[in-house]
Amino acid sequence: MKIYTKGGDQGHTQIYVDKVQRLPKSDAVLDCYGTLDELNAHLGLLLSYINEYKYQALPTLSSNVEDVQRNLFQIGFAISATTTLSGQDVENLEQLIDDLQTSLSPQTHFILPGGTVCAAQAHVCRTVARRAERQLVKLLSAHPIPEVCLQYLNRLSDYLFVVARSLNQAAGTAETQV
Repeated sequence: MKIYTKGGDQGHTQIYVDKVQRLPKSDAVLDCYGTLDELNAHLGLLLSYINEYKYQALPTLSSNVEDVQRNLFQIGFAISATTTLSGQDVENLEQLIDDLQTSLSPQTHFILPGGTVCAAQAHVCRTVARRAERQLVKLLSAHPIPEVCLQYLNRLSDYLFVVARSLNQAAGTAETQV
């Protein structure tokens, strides 16, 4: 099978919902899909960095990030069809946040994104997650998207913030306060 179909050469593409729909590539649905895909690619880069630097202090981080990547696909599915994303997935993110925060010093200032390459990449992921969340909010008025998808994206940006702080701490890199 060829990777190219030439079907989108005129600026339209198909999405699969209860029936196939042809949409302009500028449609808000496709914009949100694209941002979810971008976020997933950024998470893949973060995962590569995490695996390269082998953070001993964060042994489950790789598998947790892979779970997030899978869940992002479920949000994409929810936009056009159905999803298996559940409240338990949101609760799992909350538990990961709580677990990571137990070893972090209390945050008393704003911090600049950065530090180690891994932490900086986690911050990039966080900002893309926020954009995906904003785009999903735009879709809610016209598409019946389960509430859990928005909750998950909201928690995901919080999780990625705490991941960035944890990566810097594990590397012994100080945060830059504002």
